[in-house]
Amino acid sequence: MDRRTFLKTMPAFTVLAGTASSFANDLQPIALPKAQTEGGKSVLAALWDRRTNRNISSQQIPPQVLSNLLWAAFGVNRENASFGKPGRTAASASNSQEIDLYVALPEGVYLYEAIPHRLKPVVAGDFRARSGRRAAATAPVNIFYIVDRTRYDQGPGQPDRNIGDPEVQKSYYYVATGLIAANVFLFAASQGLAAWFHNCDRQNTAKELKLRPEQSVLFAQTVGYPA
Repeated sequence: MDRRTFLKTMPAFTVLAGTASSFANDLQPIALPKAQTEGGKSVLAALWDRRTNRNISSQQIPPQVLSNLLWAAFGVNRENASFGKPGRTAASASNSQEIDLYVALPEGVYLYEAIPHRLKPVVAGDFRARSGRRAAATAPVNIFYIVDRTRYDQGPGQPDRNIGDPEVQKSYYYVATGLIAANVFLFAASQGLAAWFHNCDRQNTAKELKLRPEQSVLFAQTVGYPA
């Protein structure tokens, strides 16, 4: 699918790659298609094919594939889970759901909102190069993993007495990131996509995304078709 066809199939993608950040208001939320929960390779077959592939094409991925990718990564898979929250496709300590996925597309960066299953605009412009790797700068999708430490509930009813300890929190959010990234790798393997988990430009990305002090950029993951 070429870029023109991609834009026609997803009307909300109205801002082209390279648009200056002054046009941030032109970015609209993207209501993702309903995720497909069937199809692809079996789990065992995906595990067999799972690998890091740094050779990623600049070819855009269709909206349905993007929808499926984000749902597989950290979407809602049940309405009721522990601590009065919906369940997600990746576990987190006390169901804190402390990891946010900031999705860098050619025209801007979006926050993946799992419950409405949509992308919320954050900033317009092409920030894929902030993933810190040359090949990733032209890949269609870069996911930035960002922790929000305010999600750790320390109130009454919290059985984890150590959840307020910053070092304990660090261990929790690194594990949570790994679980989500593993989902991305397995989805990519099941769909014939390439995926690459790596470091990124944490300092500049945090500034450009206007993160709060309680938020930190952790890693990035690049996804697209094999080159």
